[in-house]
Amino acid sequence: MPAGTTLLDLIELAFAIAGSGLVAGVLAGLFGVGGGAVLVPVFYWAFGLAGIDDAVRMHVSVATSTGIILPTAIRSFMAHKAKGVVDMDLLRGWVLAIPAGVIAATATAASLSSEGLRIVFAVIALVFALRMLFNRASWRLGDDLPGQPWRAIVGVVIGFLSTLMGIGGGVLNNTFMALYGRPMHQAVATSSGVGALIAVPGTIGFMIAGLGVSGLPPLSIGFVNLLGVAIVVPITLLTAPYGVRLAHAWPKRRLEIAFGVFLILVSANFFVTLLR
Repeated sequence: MPAGTTLLDLIELAFAIAGSGLVAGVLAGLFGVGGGAVLVPVFYWAFGLAGIDDAVRMHVSVATSTGIILPTAIRSFMAHKAKGVVDMDLLRGWVLAIPAGVIAATATAASLSSEGLRIVFAVIALVFALRMLFNRASWRLGDDLPGQPWRAIVGVVIGFLSTLMGIGGGVLNNTFMALYGRPMHQAVATSSGVGALIAVPGTIGFMIAGLGVSGLPPLSIGFVNLLGVAIVVPITLLTAPYGVRLAHAWPKRRLEIAFGVFLILVSANFFVTLLR
């Protein structure tokens, strides 16, 4: 930690990270996201509280969020799969495509500034929030998901943009599947599997991309902070199933509206940081 950091600062940081884990775990199950849409802004604030260099703070936030996606996504995926609503054919078709996009994104993130990463996060979140809030049944590109090679191209794009945001792919995959007439509950369930495809190459990529970078917080491998992962992972594993229960209990439109409002709040938070 930076010079002058007290034990109280460390305790406050740990509590902030733990609190974000509680919320992120529920949202991971509810919206099929890996929790990154919550974790990234909270990590950004928490690492700032700890005095981490602004030049790397967003990179560490995104990378650490990516490191947390895997156990959360798998926990959500197994719960959704037990209910029989996951599109396994779509996931099998993305086994190579999504990781390809993820690898490209980790290389790109290393060359972007903190401001650049925040702009990416805020803009994508806002676009998809508006789509969810003003969704109409007529907003469709087709009655079934496209075949290859378009399906693979979509997988690469989802992997690329999701990794730049430090999220599990739920935001993008939910929209993609909805535009082709798939039920929101199936999209949410399938998104948990997308998160697993993003997390492994994303975490490894961010570790490599951040090697040798100065200003990183202690207990980090590259851009991935192990303290954040260690605190949040067990909390999200316990709370994700509660979100899954809510997802299957809520009507489709209520789920869409809740998702849209949530994304607008997240986007607004990052636009505010860009104005400071």
